[in-house]
Amino acid sequence: MVSRGKRRGGSAGSGTIGRRTGQFVGPSRERSRERTAVLAHTLATAAAPSPAVREPERWRAAGADTVRRLDSWSDILAATHLAFEVQATHRTPGEFRGAVTRRPIGDLMLVDCAASPFLGHRGRAVMSPETRQEDILGFQFVCRGIETVREGSRSLSLTAGDVVLWDGHQPTDVEIVEAFHKRTLIFPRTRVLSVCPRLAELRALPPLNGSGPARLLVRYMNALALEQPRLEAAAGVAAANAALELLRAAVEPAVPTSRAATREAMRAEIRRYVRTHLQDPAVGPASIARAYAMSVRALHALFEDVDESVAGLVRAERLNRCQEDLQRVNGGSVTDIAFRWGFCDAAHFSRVFKRAFGVTPSEVRHQALAANGDG
Repeated sequence: MVSRGKRRGGSAGSGTIGRRTGQFVGPSRERSRERTAVLAHTLATAAAPSPAVREPERWRAAGADTVRRLDSWSDILAATHLAFEVQATHRTPGEFRGAVTRRPIGDLMLVDCAASPFLGHRGRAVMSPETRQEDILGFQFVCRGIETVREGSRSLSLTAGDVVLWDGHQPTDVEIVEAFHKRTLIFPRTRVLSVCPRLAELRALPPLNGSGPARLLVRYMNALALEQPRLEAAAGVAAANAALELLRAAVEPAVPTSRAATREAMRAEIRRYVRTHLQDPAVGPASIARAYAMSVRALHALFEDVDESVAGLVRAERLNRCQEDLQRVNGGSVTDIAFRWGFCDAAHFSRVFKRAFGVTPSEVRHQALAANGDG
């Protein structure tokens, strides 16, 4: 408990505020000069700028019309990602929008990219392997939207939550199908190969969806985006090293170590491709082989190791999707559902469905509607 009134002044060497007058009482002149100097230093320190805040770099597509905006967007992608020829699709809005935010993290770049639908082609004509900027690998997380990618020998359909590792040395075609936002951590190729040398031996980069370290790296990227403006240079280098270790932890277990592992990884990729292209009635052995730059015979041989054929895989995936929609109240008619998932003949669909599930599509549909009171 503070005792009141015991000290109205202070000792000769310490100044206190007088209770009534508010005047400084008792310090020597030298002590006063010292306090004045300290006060001046404090004020000067307060007035000095705080450590520099490193604002992210920002770009935005501009132009009087769609053609000029897409030209502007092509320039932005070349400056921040890789060089692409950009053009409109039937989904591109009249007022195309595209924006990029880039944050340096040591020798890495953390890049946010958001855009309306467009088509991008990165062929040999625009690739410049002698340019150091394009000697990169990108760890990409899809925040929202849909993007289809064909990179080298692999084809991907990316949606919100997907993670992918892409290669700046590969010819690439991308289509933004639905307004898109992605966050990418861009690594110098030499840095990645220094910790993951087996990547240099692969024709296609390994899939990362389902990897715990990959999901952790996504969260780490989000934290970096928040903290980057105030990261000092040394902290940025440490942060980049930590990101590289997380990438190594995600990639190394996914690198095939044998012929059998390589074949299984390819089958998994083909299954994923089939699931994302079921609405195309033309999806089958020929189109799949074409997408992966292999012969139909080689494709069939790839599935000889498992109790599954390519045509059977496509049919089973289509039937599973149809069964899901038949059980949804708002799924539509049986014919609508069959056509939606790539069947071209309703009678044929009914026969193969009953053969697979033991009931007709109409029976499943009626049960679903009756359970909801709409039967």
